[in-house]
Amino acid sequence: MRLTVRYFAAFREAAGTDVEAVDTSARTPDELFAECASRHAALRRFTSSRVAVNDELSDWNTLLEEGDEVLYFPPVAGG
Repeated sequence: MRLTVRYFAAFREAAGTDVEAVDTSARTPDELFAECASRHAALRRFTSSRVAVNDELSDWNTLLEEGDEVLYFPPVAGG
């Protein structure tokens, strides 16, 4: 299936891009992130992040569908 992946903050720097279209057999954001990390080795250093599917915060095991937009970003600290 074809998905759009968007990277934010440190993930954008690690991937070297802010957006990419991918053809994938990944069924969840977790599987998709593993595929992305295999293409962009610098992503492997991150041990935590947030994920959104179609602009809604999502669980890492959410089932993806054709055309979804998946957003990966580091957790934000506030104060």
